[in-house]
Amino acid sequence: MTIRSPMSALDFERLRQVPLTTEPFSFVIVPGFIRGEALAAIHRDYPQVSRAGSFPVSTLRYGPAFAAVVEELQSPAMRHAIEEKFGIALDGRPTMVTVRGRCRARDGAIHTDSLTKIITVLIYMNGGWEARGGRLRLLRSATDLDDFIAEIPPVEGTLLAFKRSDNSYHGHKPFEGERRAIQLNWVTHESVVRKELSRHRLSAWVKMLNPFA
Repeated sequence: MTIRSPMSALDFERLRQVPLTTEPFSFVIVPGFIRGEALAAIHRDYPQVSRAGSFPVSTLRYGPAFAAVVEELQSPAMRHAIEEKFGIALDGRPTMVTVRGRCRARDGAIHTDSLTKIITVLIYMNGGWEARGGRLRLLRSATDLDDFIAEIPPVEGTLLAFKRSDNSYHGHKPFEGERRAIQLNWVTHESVVRKELSRHRLSAWVKMLNPFA
């Protein structure tokens, strides 16, 4: 009796087909990277995140469909697809997965990501997006949010991946409310992952002592 493995929730072929943009930095945008038939279960099993900020996935509770996506994002198949797309070797580089559920009005300031991040992958998980704010913009400079190369509504299943560089500027206009995103990073060293976990535990402890902090 042949046992079939469950179908991948991730559409690697779609990722391969979308060309890489290389100026002013390297990025790719892939609508529908999460297959449509997988979305309902992932929404159902998405962790309940009541506060703004990024939370390491290991600190959250979630259901099996979400767990399967997190596992697949850290699989050799995903690594190979990103290596092929960006022409980069990631073998032996640690991964870090964080989750967002809500956005504050002050979020979205222009930045490039930290030097410890090599590749950033964002997968948005919002059913629709009518708001003008909260749409990530890939920028030409560190000073002008309106001078953008691309704007990405954070609609369910959309993937954005970019190679961190000194000019990989991005940000978004203010938005406050639910804004779901899964973030995968390949980072320079395992200590980066440990530091992120420690930072989150300290933040959670402070908020337990003072929920208004």
